[in-house]
Amino acid sequence: MTSNLEKALGFELKAFNYLYVLCDYETLLKKNISLEIFVDLCKKKDVKILQYRDKILSLEEQKTNLLYLKSKLNIPIIINDKIELIEFADGLHLGQEDFLKIHKDKKLAVKLVRLKIKDKLLGLSTHNEIEILEANELEIDMIGLGAYKNTNTKDVSTILGSKISYLAKISKHPVCAIGGVKVEDIIENIRFNVVGSGFYED
Repeated sequence: MTSNLEKALGFELKAFNYLYVLCDYETLLKKNISLEIFVDLCKKKDVKILQYRDKILSLEEQKTNLLYLKSKLNIPIIINDKIELIEFADGLHLGQEDFLKIHKDKKLAVKLVRLKIKDKLLGLSTHNEIEILEANELEIDMIGLGAYKNTNTKDVSTILGSKISYLAKISKHPVCAIGGVKVEDIIENIRFNVVGSGFYED
């Protein structure tokens, strides 16, 4: 049976280490990369999913950027934690803290989120075995798992390294490895390589 994620992608998840790119608006500004250049890079590097993260622009400006990305790229665009922008995106990604803010019972939190996002994609960040086992019980479409390696952009307390492949095997949802992941990394049991600033390195 085709999963919700496969429907959004338009293909069956048969391979591993597909490319999932983080479009962090602050990073684009720091690197002096326009959205136009970013879109060209996505096409060139065969990106399969994009997550838009923006902590600086107004919601109205973020909406404009999301609509621009959607008009130029034929891939699912996930919004990072801004549920109020869901109508302009194909899905939502939330961290553990975001879920707890909605409700301390994660199953209820998912139900409440689903009321707003319907059958759009829903991803949840995980960092260890307990969080993965909890995620297995939730009606979500994928999990982020990390940090894989050390990263310059985020303060990371737990580095999973090669242990990530064992942890990914426990998940019943497709796993997206995050944190110090490179485009060319081959990581066992990982469906998606979530690449941040490494996306701009040739």
